[in-house]
Amino acid sequence: MDRGSERDTAPGRGAGDTAAGRIPLAVIVVDRDGLVSHWSSGARRLFGVGRQDAVGRPAADLLPVTGALPDHLQGGSTPDAGPAAYHGEPNGADAHGSSPDDELGPDLEASLGGGTSYATAGRARLCPPRRTPDDGDRADGERLDVLWWAYPLIGPGPARLLVLAADATRLREERGHDDESAERVAPGFARHTELPAFDELERRLPEILPNMGPGLSGRIVSQILELGYPILEFSQCERVPVTPYWGVPRRPGRVPADAAGIVVSRQRTAPVTAVPAGAEQDLEYAAVRERLEFLNEVSSRIGSSLDLGETIREVTSAAVPRFADFAGTHLRAAVLAGEGFPDGPPDASTVMFRVWVEHNDEPGRWDDTVPVGEAFAFPEHTPFYQCMVTGEPVLIPRVTDEMGDRISGQFEKRDLRPLINGRSLLIVPLKARNVVLGFMVLIRRPDRPAFDDMDRTTGAELAARAGLVLDNARMYTYQENVADTLQDSMLPQVAPRTAGCDVATRYLPGTRLGRIGGDWFDTIKLPGSRTALVVGDVMGHGLNSAAMMGQLRTAVQTMAAMQTPPAQLLRNLDDLARRLGDNYLATCLYAVYDPIRGEVTLANAGHIPPVLVRAEDGSSELLELPTGAPIGVGGVPFEAARVRVSPGDRLVLCTDGLVEVRGSDIGEGLAALCESAAHPAASMDDACDTIIRALNTRGGRKDDVALLMARLNGIPADHVAEWRLDAEPREVGRARRLVREQLRAWGLPEAVETAELLVSEVVTNAVRHAEGDRVGLKVVRTDALLFEVTDDAPDLPDMIAAGPLDESGRGLRVVSRLAREWGASATGHRKTVWFEQAVTGSR
Repeated sequence: MDRGSERDTAPGRGAGDTAAGRIPLAVIVVDRDGLVSHWSSGARRLFGVGRQDAVGRPAADLLPVTGALPDHLQGGSTPDAGPAAYHGEPNGADAHGSSPDDELGPDLEASLGGGTSYATAGRARLCPPRRTPDDGDRADGERLDVLWWAYPLIGPGPARLLVLAADATRLREERGHDDESAERVAPGFARHTELPAFDELERRLPEILPNMGPGLSGRIVSQILELGYPILEFSQCERVPVTPYWGVPRRPGRVPADAAGIVVSRQRTAPVTAVPAGAEQDLEYAAVRERLEFLNEVSSRIGSSLDLGETIREVTSAAVPRFADFAGTHLRAAVLAGEGFPDGPPDASTVMFRVWVEHNDEPGRWDDTVPVGEAFAFPEHTPFYQCMVTGEPVLIPRVTDEMGDRISGQFEKRDLRPLINGRSLLIVPLKARNVVLGFMVLIRRPDRPAFDDMDRTTGAELAARAGLVLDNARMYTYQENVADTLQDSMLPQVAPRTAGCDVATRYLPGTRLGRIGGDWFDTIKLPGSRTALVVGDVMGHGLNSAAMMGQLRTAVQTMAAMQTPPAQLLRNLDDLARRLGDNYLATCLYAVYDPIRGEVTLANAGHIPPVLVRAEDGSSELLELPTGAPIGVGGVPFEAARVRVSPGDRLVLCTDGLVEVRGSDIGEGLAALCESAAHPAASMDDACDTIIRALNTRGGRKDDVALLMARLNGIPADHVAEWRLDAEPREVGRARRLVREQLRAWGLPEAVETAELLVSEVVTNAVRHAEGDRVGLKVVRTDALLFEVTDDAPDLPDMIAAGPLDESGRGLRVVSRLAREWGASATGHRKTVWFEQAVTGSR
């Protein structure tokens, strides 16, 4: 080593003439309480204490870090107190751990409550309690000569001190100086810009930080570079930067260091020291141990969410920067879309999506050439296709210019060569149940060691764990899509307007059990311009509840079309639920609005009461209804109640998920519902949104929410015309004349011709088949013309096929062809045939 004076050497010159020191480091992290929180395998080998025994112990009992810990945490051990008792004082550093010529980063606040805010360094002698197999050739009772660097840490998290330590005894032996006075070695600090390859510590240190993720390790390394780069000062004339060493070199000509030594060449051409016997096995063990720790850490990080997108980001980010400098994840289209498990292996026609990219290059370097979200089929004769088809990792230690040209030539209008040439490439398949779901591309920069066989094994294991997590997320996404599809198919497509009534609805899935439940709402058009409003809630959640909801909703629609009165409908529904099974329990509120009479008839089966908002004064009230038992209980009568309403009044029906929160009184939720329902709104949708915003912010809501709001507009008396006809053929002509005059009075002459034809056909059928002597005819004007013809014959009409010579059977076919909608219903011994006729320019 040159013995020139440091004063005569420009900063960085001396360091630039020597190779960086490669030294196995013990890495320890101390928390804010002065306890060891992280203990690397190098610390176990140096201090003879295992990780399980060290973590949670006071750092002062294990480490020689005088001056780095606050006073109240420096209760160090006596010589016989601990496994590594401290003797002596720091050496080679001033009170702040730096020599007068050192220039450190900006001052940091003291983060240990009284400790120094600067990085400190020192040298101490330790007396280990006993010899362990990891102590190598050290004799029992031999004192350790330890060099250490301590960095205070700031920021979130419990970590407050990082300690790096090395064995100075082996350092002297490697340099051929058994006498300590022959060459003085001391730890120190320097600005990282003064040293060659200063970024090697930044790149290598995260690999040996014990049990830390890239985010935390990156934050720690950045603080190290701010406070000062760790160096070794030899005889006050040469400063050698410290570089952590991990693993055994595979290529001949490179000499590995042992577990307790360091390799430092005095000049670039100087020979290096031989490796002691057995060191390769120890370093091999250390390398495997560190990689297993990396895989264990990755496994604990990925899969924290069943969201497919979040899982993809976790899997990709786990590899950068600790394992690779670039990671790109590609998945098959079927996996990404949640369409189920892919069938068979991929081939040349298989479309892959680039779903996420992570790298530590300069911003924008990869974005234009490999954009996220791109979908394409990988060409044959590329390593990507080879990995995708074979399901085996593909390793290219260095991508040559020729290989880069060949790979880039397979892709049209994109030049991959600047991104892959000279770099190390590893492509690993993402598999589940022996089917390839996609693959991950991993790339290292040229200044980083190339991928080797051990990296291929590590990458394959990383991909195997990632594939399992991705498949779990895929299955969850698929099941969620199935549940959502089932839920959507069960819920009706409610028309926003019926005769005399405007409707708005909202449905919010629950936050548990696959976002599917048994809440439902419905609106059903009834004869006489009436509308049925239904809200129900099946007990429980999941697919069974949704299936029960579908059965009950179908039953309600069927009975409503038969004009079953509300109380009788709930009784029939209760009987049906008990016949279907013992587990069929539900609450239901059924209301029928008659816009001509201006009244609502309601029946309740254990459901929360509705809210009526009066248009006259804006007040709101909970309607007091006879509350029956839930559907499926049986043996409990149901009663109906009639409520008079005025045009503009609003009726609000909802399920208990909106007003009931675990741990709170349901009365508070009902009061909030009344208050929010009375809030003025520009439209029905705005009114629903106001209610949702007011009540959905209540914490703890996990149940589904169904909300139905109806504005009861009513139908003016002058928009309704009704006549009584005799059951005689001559009354058909009178019916046509009455309809013609009424439509002209309403200013609808363009609708007369079609209306006369349709009324003639329906009244003719009623007169021909009526059992009584009276036939009723009603015309109601809303956004369409509604015609109703009533007679005393209970049998519903059928649409039959008529032959060329048949004189009858064509009337209902004409009605079906010309009317917008038509139907028939029976109540008691009477039936009603109705049809709607669209009106051009109607509201």
